[in-house]
Amino acid sequence: MTIPLEEKLMAQLDIHSSQLITVIRAKGGSTRQKTADIMDIFDQDSRTDDLQKEMEELTMAVFVIRKEGEGLQEPLADIGIIIEGVEVLNELPSVASACALLLGLLYALNIAYPKPLHFTFEVLQKIIMQLDQHKMSAKVQSLYGRLQSSE
Repeated sequence: MTIPLEEKLMAQLDIHSSQLITVIRAKGGSTRQKTADIMDIFDQDSRTDDLQKEMEELTMAVFVIRKEGEGLQEPLADIGIIIEGVEVLNELPSVASACALLLGLLYALNIAYPKPLHFTFEVLQKIIMQLDQHKMSAKVQSLYGRLQSSE
């Protein structure tokens, strides 16, 4: 029996998420600040009129749109992918499938990871999705080691 990619991705996220949070929280300086800034972005509520402008300014993103007034457990209004400010996919079934599809699009279109997000994508590819693990950068290999030692 073959496990669907989405289930495999979610299982890997479950395995590593608590250790990843612990490792990130233990970091100081710019890493901690960058992580806090990213989490602030995730928590922002955008109004519809601001949303289109914000999306056009993104280099690459997986977006999640919730219906106004709906709780965190309610069905989402939309999940999609943006590349170079253009919505290339939408109405995806889950964030996990959106992440997997984004990596597939980058590979199929031969697009390099954006420099500010290079290590994020490398962690997603090499640690979470377990693809091409024998070629990790030193930073990602160090993170992988910390994740393994805290299990």
